[in-house]
Amino acid sequence: MGPCWASGASLALCGALLGLGWEAGRRLGRQWGASRTDRWVLRWLCFDALVHGALEGPFVYLSLRGSVAKSDDIIASLWKEYGKADVRWLHSDPTIVSLEMLTVFLDGLLALVLIYSILKQKHYRHFIQITLCVCELYGGWMTFCPEWLIESPNLNTSNWMYLLFHEFVLLNRR
Repeated sequence: MGPCWASGASLALCGALLGLGWEAGRRLGRQWGASRTDRWVLRWLCFDALVHGALEGPFVYLSLRGSVAKSDDIIASLWKEYGKADVRWLHSDPTIVSLEMLTVFLDGLLALVLIYSILKQKHYRHFIQITLCVCELYGGWMTFCPEWLIESPNLNTSNWMYLLFHEFVLLNRR
């Protein structure tokens, strides 16, 4: 299983999660009679919840068990590919693991609560929505700002594929 396999598998998994999230949001929106705008929001939230659970959850598990670099699981191969762009994900960087724990447990739960509150037209929907948005922005900022302040020693900025594709397309979950 070389790098081409891992890149292809990463793309396939992200594409599958996007497709599942899209379809789940579409079906939920139609079934519950959500507005056109809310259907788009539901699609995003379903995708967001899937990413937090299916991608970031296993990362947290692997990191708490040891590190991605020392793991041989299939999902570790995908994170090793991401680690080519940002090595902090390979070696259980405490800041990254802490942020990912928050995103898995808090953001994932908030996404599910927000889906529920949209479908049930709950009065607290907008509070949850703002809270989730702030959490996502905070996670993104705290992931990358410290690196930028110290001139990005852990980010591979020499390769456009890693800089743009991995950082901003594959795992743009924030």
